Amino acid sequence: MIEAVGLSKFYGPFAAARDISFTVNEGELVAFLGPNGAGKSTTMKMLTGYIAASEGEARIAGHNMLSDRIEGSKRLGYLPENGPLYPEMTPASLLEFFADARGMGLRERKQHVERVVEICDLSTVMHKATSKLSKGFKQRVGMAQALLHDPDVLILDEPTAGLDPNQIRGVRATMAKLAETKTILLSTHILQEVEAMATRVVLINEGRKVYDGTVDDLGHKGQLDEAFHKLTHGEIIS
Repeated sequence: MIEAVGLSKFYGPFAAARDISFTVNEGELVAFLGPNGAGKSTTMKMLTGYIAASEGEARIAGHNMLSDRIEGSKRLGYLPENGPLYPEMTPASLLEFFADARGMGLRERKQHVERVVEICDLSTVMHKATSKLSKGFKQRVGMAQALLHDPDVLILDEPTAGLDPNQIRGVRATMAKLAETKTILLSTHILQEVEAMATRVVLINEGRKVYDGTVDDLGHKGQLDEAFHKLTHGEIIS
């Protein structure tokens, strides 16, 4: 469902990502890890077609995200880190705007908006300006936008960044529910989230993939931080 095939991104002589390949199969929730500046967000933007790869190919549900981006985007929900939410708009007007942009009719729009409001628990803030919302609610609004067209595939960049423990718990509950029916690539710095939700890990460092395997093979419960440290410092895990 999500395929990275030799993805590279160069800015002059600097390689933000180099020859990254992996696949997220249907029904998987894969954690995408790496230290700050490793190239995670760049890779996710290439996968979504938001930026063009210098080399390689990104596919969503079989669609090339450079040459067939419109069809691929119909199958994809993308939550960028700190995505723009138009602060003067309310969640209600924002979701109506995105539904209209996707060509939904009135009846379809109503059904989809009601569905994501329930999933993301937004009913109490639908008519407040997004600029007045807490960080947690802003993340929920972003998630609702990504889910609005009921995509098969989700790419989520740091969905719990900056949230307090209660807000993180709420996002995790939503993620667990979504993982029952969606294929998900999740970028995170929080290793407890990896242990709690993911079955597989793709880890990159300095723009290169250094690990692709199961959570269990990466390290024992509570010891993922040690494996992460070793892999991002050129050591071999055993």
